[in-house]
Amino acid sequence: MSELYPLKFETVLKEKVWGGNALSSGYNKKSISSSKIGESWELSAIADYQSVVSNGFLAGNNIEELIEVYMGDITGDSIYDKFGNEFPLLIKFIEAQEDLSIQVHPNDELAKKRHSAYGKTEMWYILESKKGAEIYTGFKDGVTKEEYENAVKSGGIEKLLNTEVAEPGDTFFTPAGRVHAIGAGIVLVEIQQTSDITYRIFDWNRKGTGKEKRELHTELALDAIDFNQTGKSKIRIEPVLNKTETLVSCDYFTTNIISFNKPLDKEYFTNDSFVVYICIDGEFMILWDDSSEKVTKGETILLPAMIREVTLKPLNEARLLEIYINTEPAI
Repeated sequence: MSELYPLKFETVLKEKVWGGNALSSGYNKKSISSSKIGESWELSAIADYQSVVSNGFLAGNNIEELIEVYMGDITGDSIYDKFGNEFPLLIKFIEAQEDLSIQVHPNDELAKKRHSAYGKTEMWYILESKKGAEIYTGFKDGVTKEEYENAVKSGGIEKLLNTEVAEPGDTFFTPAGRVHAIGAGIVLVEIQQTSDITYRIFDWNRKGTGKEKRELHTELALDAIDFNQTGKSKIRIEPVLNKTETLVSCDYFTTNIISFNKPLDKEYFTNDSFVVYICIDGEFMILWDDSSEKVTKGETILLPAMIREVTLKPLNEARLLEIYINTEPAI
């Protein structure tokens, strides 16, 4: 069996009523069919949207096919034991020219019961934002279930929500059950569990592409909402040059940020997991064995778990997000 290598994937661009052209103009997500691209799916195991390798001898194979053949060499043995052939994370770039719907995601227990699927805990890293752009995240303190139900019926649900100004470099962590929405004028990276289950609560009375109002899921949402998810949730960590800084660490993923202007040696011997790099500024080389791969702004690359040592070499200065799953130490 041939040795694995850092894997790039074809992106899947999704047109959205609230999308724009920032992803194609600033992050190399070229689209000839639409100027309203809302999402670029970078790494996905969602049915019908399986990521397909774009580089090297494995080009043309999708992520599930790779894991079926290489198993824990791709994801890590303990992750393979838990998830099998399904890659456990979904990674996207998102641009919101308009406010996204106010929504909530179910936790693992409820998603399994209703949909035989995983729940959705997610995080956002803000890449760009217009002045005053906001994230809706959780309730204001003291909102009751009764107040929420009345607001859904009468309108004005957004008045019950905590809002926070979003600036480049901010991180927002959204556990399952936390009501949320991305506000207009924001470009971000989203890292989440592999799940496409969203309960839409309010969509600003917006019409879809068929000129009908988009479907709401208020009944399903009610049982999914955690009314204790209140208050501020913004995480602001200024990266220290040439150091790895943790933004979020939870049961589902750990996300770090690295800004660097000199080569960094990275070792992954103590964690039995794949690693994902997302280049959010500049460009860099991944060096391993006697090989190398260039990664530029807007690109996402998967480092298989069997590759335990790499050197990241910036071309000038670069910034990336580093994502993996915390596991027991590899034996």
